[in-house]
Amino acid sequence: MQKLISQNKIKQLESILHGWKLINNNTAIIKEFKFKDFTQAFKFMSICASQSDKMDHHPEWSNVYNIVKVKLTTHDAGGLTDLDISLAKFMNENK
Repeated sequence: MQKLISQNKIKQLESILHGWKLINNNTAIIKEFKFKDFTQAFKFMSICASQSDKMDHHPEWSNVYNIVKVKLTTHDAGGLTDLDISLAKFMNENK
């Protein structure tokens, strides 16, 4: 099982992870990605889905036309872990 990240690291997350916001008493992060059109949004989701499978860490997300909303948390750890940070960084880099 993954270990929760430290409170010090949590305090730094919003400055480290551009555009991500802490929610649920700092146990999850969310971000809304906006794309040119549905095709670009779906392409992003496909790339991220492949990476998520490799990491065995899957986001909670939704897609409406050109908007992809993402929530990351590690359910079995009860909060944020390095998996969430890694996946958030990957998503930011592949936007």
